[in-house]
Amino acid sequence: MNEELDNHIHKFRLQHKVSQQELADAIGVSRKTISTVETGRFTPSVVIALKIAKYFDVPVEHMFELR
Repeated sequence: MNEELDNHIHKFRLQHKVSQQELADAIGVSRKTISTVETGRFTPSVVIALKIAKYFDVPVEHMFELR
């Protein structure tokens, strides 16, 4: 995971029973993008981070946090 940015995408996906592909389709990115952001191999753009937070109807600070 990225040393400066943590995320809770996996937790929210499990709670809402949403696959990586479903989330990707909903926000207009590839499944690979969701996977790499979720595992911390890729830091998302502000736009992607906001779209993910909006999809789960939470503030972006609930989805992503700095360590």
